[in-house]
Amino acid sequence: MKYQQSNISENNFEQCTKCTICTVYCPMLEVNPLYPGPKQAGPDGERYRLREPMYYDEALRYCLNCKRCEMSCPSGVRIGDIITLAKIKNSKIRRAPLRDRLLAQTDMLGSMASYVAPVVNSTLSSKWFRKALDGVLSIDQRSTLPRYTGERFTTWYRKEEQAAKQKAYPRRLAYFYGCWVNYHNPDLGRAMIEVFNAVGCGLVLMDEGRCCGREKISSGMLRSAQSDAMANLEAFREAVGEGGAVKVVATSPACIYTLRESYHNILGLDVADIKERLTLATRYLYRLMERGEIRFAFRSDYHRRVAYHSACYMERLGWTLYSTSLLRHIPGVELTMLPSQCCGRAGSYALRSENYHFSEAIGGSLFEIVESMDVDYIVTDCESCREQIASHTSKRVLHPIEILAEALDLPKTRALNGVDEK
Repeated sequence: MKYQQSNISENNFEQCTKCTICTVYCPMLEVNPLYPGPKQAGPDGERYRLREPMYYDEALRYCLNCKRCEMSCPSGVRIGDIITLAKIKNSKIRRAPLRDRLLAQTDMLGSMASYVAPVVNSTLSSKWFRKALDGVLSIDQRSTLPRYTGERFTTWYRKEEQAAKQKAYPRRLAYFYGCWVNYHNPDLGRAMIEVFNAVGCGLVLMDEGRCCGREKISSGMLRSAQSDAMANLEAFREAVGEGGAVKVVATSPACIYTLRESYHNILGLDVADIKERLTLATRYLYRLMERGEIRFAFRSDYHRRVAYHSACYMERLGWTLYSTSLLRHIPGVELTMLPSQCCGRAGSYALRSENYHFSEAIGGSLFEIVESMDVDYIVTDCESCREQIASHTSKRVLHPIEILAEALDLPKTRALNGVDEK
């Protein structure tokens, strides 16, 4: 009985057939000889760790959790989740370092920084400050830290009295804007409002929405992540219940994956009643368009050459097709697909001094391809990928929704969808 118990786990590692396909697709294994690879770190290692935790290997910390091992697995083993849980349960580092705890507090940092954004941005770009930050907290001085906005998306939303305006639309959605839109890229949030309003959809914000918790989960801060997750789930249920929203839409694939999958697989929370209500903005729009429920009109003078990078979490969700199909639907867009590969950013992973070299090596070939291309924009759904590619190339990197907002003839689109001027 004891032997049987040591071979049963809450995850599905037992389905591993030892085919080793995951090792071929692992970007870390190519650049870091210290990393044992997804098969050994995941299902193989789990068999030993269940019997004796001493078999845990601290080299598992090198895993980016990019999910490419899971995408390649023919048996559907959740290899990334196995490794994440193993790090949380077995690592000798029982408390996340101060650096990791700070980087995971995205709401706290964003709330404070946005009040004095010019000062913060200037300080973070200072060579001497970055050198000190590297020495004290091991945040690599060569990495690019995101710039903060002086006016948060939520501040703009309230100032423009958008709440009442959005509730006037016949189809209402709850928008999970996330930390990136709120503190770093409110222009994307405003583009969302423009595009969705033009097709008759109002975007309402949830009162108690918090960070999705991906960084906290990666740093092993499960108690704090669970607290945020439960608050988010309560807000989601209220939004699609009494709030009258038909869906919760997001612009970040990493956020939406965390909400739909990690809340259950890592945090052990029940999301069955809300999971299918959580979706990505491009997926929602494409499905409405495919069913003939909405129509787009585009500017005749809009012509752009764009290259699309499929983020790891987009591929793990299987939703890349929705974004690329929307882009292909724009007459003036000439679309090129970039090779499927990890950019190496992985949230705050690339900011850590011990990881920076590996992050650079993983994304290096992608950056070379991007730099050599004659395109107007690089397009990707993931905020981490946008930041990584923009900081390593001379190209401007946008979200698909931003391209759609640029290309739309808004008055004609509103007319096609029977939407009055608001």
